[in-house]
Amino acid sequence: MKLQLEMAGGLRTIELERGEDPHQYRATVDGLEVAVEAHLLRPGVLSLIIDNRAYRAVLEDHAEEPTVHLGGQRHTYRIADPRSLKGRRAHAQGSDGPRPIKASMPGRVVRVLAQRGDTVEANQGVVVIEAMKMQNELKSPKAGVVAEVRVVAGGTVAAGDVLAVVE
Repeated sequence: MKLQLEMAGGLRTIELERGEDPHQYRATVDGLEVAVEAHLLRPGVLSLIIDNRAYRAVLEDHAEEPTVHLGGQRHTYRIADPRSLKGRRAHAQGSDGPRPIKASMPGRVVRVLAQRGDTVEANQGVVVIEAMKMQNELKSPKAGVVAEVRVVAGGTVAAGDVLAVVE
């Protein structure tokens, strides 16, 4: 299986091949081979051993964007699977028109990094919220201009609230 993973502003090409053991995989990340062992602990929670280092990956299924907690950090990601109709539709939409930045969970606004009228790059931080004792930087979904900022530092937000809009 060959996928493209967009994470932290970078695009990676990943090829996965199942090994002899049902939990073993051979992964190639941007041409570099990596040994992976994966065990499903419960739905949405994986135990991973990658090059002899142990990780616990927890998927957020209620988040606006696909999100994984890995190594004590929260990462949003996008997967492009050439066989996926959903992926082809998302790619076809492009980045035209206004795009909202939404809170993935309830929390408190710690910092507002961009103001109305600021020019931002794709994946540039716009708002930082604190939820479950973790700070999460919410990023611009595209390059453009911040059209609206609907929050202030110190305010609270609910899951799904629009925090800012980038045009």
